Amino acid sequence: MTTDRAAALRALHIPGKPLVLPNVWDAASARAVRDAGFPAVATGSAAVARVLGHDDGEQTPVEEMLAAVARVVRAVDVPVTADMERGYGLEPAELAERLAETGAVGCNLEDSLPGTGELVDPGEQAEFLAGVRAARPELVINARVDVYLHGGATRAEAVRRARRYLEAGADCVYPIGLGDEDEIRALVDELGAPVNVFFRPGVPELARLAELGVARISFGGGVHRLVHAYTEKLVAEIHAGRSPF
Repeated sequence: MTTDRAAALRALHIPGKPLVLPNVWDAASARAVRDAGFPAVATGSAAVARVLGHDDGEQTPVEEMLAAVARVVRAVDVPVTADMERGYGLEPAELAERLAETGAVGCNLEDSLPGTGELVDPGEQAEFLAGVRAARPELVINARVDVYLHGGATRAEAVRRARRYLEAGADCVYPIGLGDEDEIRALVDELGAPVNVFFRPGVPELARLAELGVARISFGGGVHRLVHAYTEKLVAEIHAGRSPF
């Protein structure tokens, strides 16, 4: 079953017909995504951290994060991919084993250090990804490339890192923060591999991203932020003595 779900998730990464993932934070949001017709579910580390009472950036104890992923997996009958930041300090084999125990068949792994944002040496990150791949060959690995998060990034550096990660066994690369249409097209063309784009204000619309050859679109913590803002509005109405309904 796990291998079948992993193969199904991998097959959904089609350049020009992207897998859209409104990232979830618990079992209820996972079911909402599944019930809306999405063929896969992805957790978002920032959103999961917030609902568990922690800050993003690997501030969530790994046991809590893995338990949250397991609850999401149990709640739906579609493939689940988990945002595992940079692995929560686990060695590649242990990370792969513990992720397997949750039932998740994919993961995001980023190449900057939690808290500082300092970029990891690409060779070191490639070795880490290769270790995860060797420990769990069926896992769908989405390798985050964080050079665009901190400004001053060049496409050459993004491509250099992305290629190292693909060679190490990544299925898809995720240049988070990249939003310029021309740069997206150029990166997709240069890599010739599945590329994940983070959807946020200012990024081309979903249909345009498909035209640019993107294979996967993530929403990160965006959906949870909107839901939480609406919740704050509702409880403020109740506090003011007004009906929120």
